[in-house]
Formats: sequence, structure tokens, C-alpha cells
Amino acid sequence: MEVIYIAGGCLWGVQAFIKTLPGVKATEAGRANGTSHTLDGDYDGYAECVKTEFDPAILTIQDLMAYVFEIIDPYSLNRQGQDVGEKYRTGVYSENPKHLEEVKTFIRERSDCERIVVEVLPLSNYVKSAEEHQDRLTRCPDDYCHIPEKLLSKYK
Repeated sequence: MEVIYIAGGCLWGVQAFIKTLPGVKATEAGRANGTSHTLDGDYDGYAECVKTEFDPAILTIQDLMAYVFEIIDPYSLNRQGQDVGEKYRTGVYSENPKHLEEVKTFIRERSDCERIVVEVLPLSNYVKSAEEHQDRLTRCPDDYCHIPEKLLSKYK
């Protein structure tokens, strides 16, 4: 199993979508690449993200990115849907340099890659979100989500 961290706006919908993908074994709502090591207070530069454990024999980074690009607007800086702010930026973070190179290759291969604002960075730190945010849309399906319902159930 391998682990990668995906930021795509509000983490509730991102987690609901990612956990349906073939090859994904586990997900966890959290925050990536901030300046503190606690959930207390402001986001301190963090991006809302989903820690994604996956089987690379089933789900390649290229395939994962193709799925992620179905649910994000890769040209929108610090905004997805109605959610606005740095914590809602799009990004991919990993401790594995190979993952980051594969994501960069995926982005370069897109004809409009110059306009894409998805961060691709090494994971500097990660904090698990509070339990109330774990699998939130499963427990509270009427909560707001920037991802269309048809995409949330597309791969179930």
C-alpha cells in the first residue's frame, strides 16, 4: 500500500469521492502542509486534504489524478465551489518523490498546463481532522458539497 494526500476544496466531498475509487483501501480527513501541529485555532496555512491509502497495482497515480481532475477546478486558486480561502486550495502532497513526479507529468501532459494552479509539494506535515469531519457526507448526506452528487456515486 502507498499513501498520498489530496486537497480539492472542502474535504467532505473529496473524501466521499475518493473512497469510492477502485484500489483505494482507506481514507482519512485531515490538513496538510500548515505551520502548526495542532487543530486548535486557525488553519495556519493548512490545506484541507484527504489522506489516501491505495494499492498501486490497482490504482496508478496517473489514474488517481484523472479521477481527481473530475471533481476539482484545477484553474481556480484558493477556491472550489462556494468555498473560498487558502484552506480550500487544490494540491497533491506526498512523502514519496516518485508520486510527485508522476503528478507533475500528469499536469504537464495537459494542453493547458500553464493555467493549472494545483500545488504539487512534498508533505511537510499532516494533522488528522476531528472525528466530526471523518466521512461527514456519509453521516450527513444533506451537508453542502461542491462536488455534484452524480460524481459522488459514479464509482460505487
